[in-house]
Amino acid sequence: MNKVKTKIFYLPNYDIKAWGPMKYAYTTDSGFDVRACIDSDITLAPMERRVVPLGFKLAPEEGYGYQIRARSGNASKLGLSMVNGVGTIDNAYRGEVGAILINLSDKSIVIERGMRIGQCVVEPIYQFDFEEVASEEELGETSRNYSGFGSSGIK
Repeated sequence: MNKVKTKIFYLPNYDIKAWGPMKYAYTTDSGFDVRACIDSDITLAPMERRVVPLGFKLAPEEGYGYQIRARSGNASKLGLSMVNGVGTIDNAYRGEVGAILINLSDKSIVIERGMRIGQCVVEPIYQFDFEEVASEEELGETSRNYSGFGSSGIK
C-alpha cells in the first residue's frame, strides 16, 4: 500500500467530536468518505444542483492532487451524484473542499448535516509534454484511427 503525505485542517463546520478524523473504512479502500458540513439540512429538488462544503482543507505532498467522487450507494439508492462526475482538486489549492451535488432522481433529496456525500481519492499528477507536429499524419495510424463515440458497439 502506497501512502502519500498530506496535511489536513478541519474547519469549524466539521464536527470532529461526532464524526472523528478522516480515515479509510478499510485498509484496502482507495477513497475515504467525506461529509456534508452544513449548518442546516439542504433539500435538493429533482435536477437541482448545489455546492456542499466538506469542512476541511488539504495540502498534499508535491506531485499529487485529489478528487472528490460520488458515493456509489448514494447514486444507486438516492439518485444523488456529482454534476461534473469527478471534482479534481489541484495540488496548490488551499481553500475549503466542496462537492457539486446534483439530484438525478424524480423526488427531492434531503442532504443532512454529517451525511456522507462523497469520497476523496488521491491521484498522482501527470502532465503532457507537448510536441507540436506539422500534420495530423505525424500523429500516426492506429487500428481505431478516427472511430469515435460508440464505435465499439453497445453489446
